Parts: sequence; structure tokens; C-alpha cells
Amino acid sequence: MIHEDLQSAINHQINQEFTAAYNYLGMATYFDAQNLDGFANWMLKQHDEEQAHGMKLLNYLQDRGGKVKLESLPSPRIDFSGPLEIFKSSLVQEQKNTCSINDLYELATKLNDHATKSHLQWFIDEQVEEEKSVEDVIALLERIGDDPAGLLYLDDKLAARQAEEVPV
Repeated sequence: MIHEDLQSAINHQINQEFTAAYNYLGMATYFDAQNLDGFANWMLKQHDEEQAHGMKLLNYLQDRGGKVKLESLPSPRIDFSGPLEIFKSSLVQEQKNTCSINDLYELATKLNDHATKSHLQWFIDEQVEEEKSVEDVIALLERIGDDPAGLLYLDDKLAARQAEEVPV
């Protein structure tokens, strides 16, 4: 049986992952309304990944005999000033997620729960990739500035993104 404090912290992380997924869905709707299908695709893939991350944690908690407690999700923001604001908001969300996962890992360490530490290592590695991918798009958007041709080029490039397989 998993420690009660760890169960509570994992439940918090599950809900944070599903909230992030919902936020990415909101971002995708903004891009769709702007006819930026590639950006919308990128955000939908993020949505799918965050959803899979939440399920990975949910399944783990149940496998350890814990009780899942799902919370209400706040409505996602759907109005933005443009792509750069959205990706900066995404980066803040990913950084918050990284901190939360790191805190979870520290709690598992404190409670001497090696199975949870092992499980969380995948998330720690994944967050490095998550932050870098958002930072890369931000750098490109800053370089593009107000150039419509650059924005359309990046939109086309982001349309090619495939969903990452999340091991369950």
C-alpha cells in the first residue's frame, strides 16, 4: 500500500496533468480559430501527451493500491494576443509541472519509496524534453517577429509533429 502523503501528492499531480491537457486543448482552439492548423496540431499533440501522463500516474496509483481522487478542472484560457504569448504561457505551465514532479520525487525519496522514485524518473526525463520543445518554438517565434511568411513556415513545420508514445 502506498503512503497516504504520497497518494495525496500523486493525486495532485494527476489533476495537474489533466489540467495541463485541458489548457492545451484551449490553446488549440485559439489556433484553429486563427486558421493556424499546424500550431493547433502541435497543441493537440501536447493535449494528448498530458492526458497520457495523467493516465500513467493514475494507473500507477491504482497498481499500488492507492485511491484516485479526481478534481474539477478549471476552464482553460482561450483568448490570447498571439502565438508567442501562448507558448510563453505553455512554458510557465511546463516549468510548474517540472517543479511539482521534482517535489513528488523528493517526497518519495523522503518516504523511502523506491518504486515511486523509479516510476517518476520517466517523468523527470520527459519534462526536460517538454520544456526544450516549448523553448525551441519560443526562440523561433521571437526570431520571426511580425513576419507573416515566417509564421506560416513555422505553422507548416508544426503540422508535421507526431504524438509521442507514452509508455503505460
